[in-house]
Amino acid sequence: MTAEKPDEDLSALAKGGRQNFFGFLLRLVARLPFLFIAGRLYGPDALGRFASALVVVELVALVCAMGEKRGLAQRLSEGEDSHPANLVYDGMLLALLFSGIAAAFFWLVPAPLFPSGEFTELDRFVVLAIPAYALTEIVLAAQAYKYDIATTVRARAVVEPWTISIMAGVFYFVPSVSDSGLSMAYLASIYAGLATGLWSFFRSYGPPRAWRPHPVYMGKMTARALPLATADAIEWGTRRVDIFILGLFAAPAAVGVYYIAQQVASLPQKLKTSFEPILGPVITKNLKTGNYDAIARQICQVGFWIVAMQAGIALALGVPGEAVMGLVGPEFVGGTGALAFLLVAEVVAATAVVSEAVLVYVARVRNLWISIGTIALQAVLTVVLIRVMVAGGYGEPFKAAAAAIALMLALGTASLVKAVLLSKILGQTINTFRWPLVWAVAPAVLVGWLATQLPEWAELIVGIPAILGVYGVIIWRRGFGPEDRVLFKRNLDKEEDAQS
Repeated sequence: MTAEKPDEDLSALAKGGRQNFFGFLLRLVARLPFLFIAGRLYGPDALGRFASALVVVELVALVCAMGEKRGLAQRLSEGEDSHPANLVYDGMLLALLFSGIAAAFFWLVPAPLFPSGEFTELDRFVVLAIPAYALTEIVLAAQAYKYDIATTVRARAVVEPWTISIMAGVFYFVPSVSDSGLSMAYLASIYAGLATGLWSFFRSYGPPRAWRPHPVYMGKMTARALPLATADAIEWGTRRVDIFILGLFAAPAAVGVYYIAQQVASLPQKLKTSFEPILGPVITKNLKTGNYDAIARQICQVGFWIVAMQAGIALALGVPGEAVMGLVGPEFVGGTGALAFLLVAEVVAATAVVSEAVLVYVARVRNLWISIGTIALQAVLTVVLIRVMVAGGYGEPFKAAAAAIALMLALGTASLVKAVLLSKILGQTINTFRWPLVWAVAPAVLVGWLATQLPEWAELIVGIPAILGVYGVIIWRRGFGPEDRVLFKRNLDKEEDAQS
């Protein structure tokens, strides 16, 4: 039985990876219309105000989820209750209480959401996204524990992005709502995603059974979740603190341009974050049996998958970066430099993400301190580099690039430190880098450079597929071994189902 387990785990990870890669493609197709609509119709100023509010809303919502995005898998795995549904409802109740208080506070004190002081009464309703966002994190984590990644794909890659894209376009043409169209579209997308998650959740877990929430247990649960919730918030915050700091030194329009660059760069980021739901259950089960060797292999395996896919997508979006940013609007082309560094940052961050997937269970407090150090380093570097640009007399695009460079350096440092710590704890080497990545990147860059000599429309239509094609062929032939190719073997799932 023990000999078969690694293969079963690998199959589960591969199945989740396939579903999430498909989800990434869906998210890419759905996100592009939103970026186009937001950039062309609403403009960089409105985007800057929207981004500032979003930073606070999503950060607070993530804290209110009390670390259940990853912590729920451990609680369910330990079997603290005879009815798994009750454990999930405990987390949902706690999240609802905290998020309700937070939403009420920001409704009464909206200044942190809108530091410029410019907002409408409808904009204030964006605080209602806090409880919905927190609950969505929990129900999707509960489904992931049952290896149901398809629900996450539907909610995050189909329903949410298409809803915000469609509603942003609709609200722009409604006079009474147009000034708050982005906020209202975002709110609609969050609740649509929650409804999608709840539909599958109720079918899987059903209603609570003899559920009696106890204040003492809820208090212990809160204390236990704080380090994980804080680490989640800090990890997320590293992708948003740059927007906050940039807003202190740059005009709202510059923040809007940077936000678009960040949204484009976040597309490959979803590849690694979407592996987290399936990593959690696999890791917690191996931790329970003390199978550290299997955990190390799984982390290195998934880490390489993520790096390989992200590197290809980063090349496809980064080399023709001017054309990509130009799709949103000519005033956004200045964010091309920031886009390039943000894409590199997502690649170097992959090792930190997969390492943290284990550290949150085996070294929760130490991981928290490393995360705090990471965001502090990023904040300091961001301020220093922006000041250097200001002192040198450089314009707004250089300030945005400085923020992106700071993020890249901070995440690279975090990857190194967390990989070393995890190696010591597991007694195994943690390394997600392989030399074939370099062999695949070099010709892909050459192909991309040739594509940039074409007209802009051909640069996108011809260049992006050519970059992905050259990179994909080389990484498949030189970088992927038999275990890596499990990621693309759909028939393996059918064989396992037949055996079971």
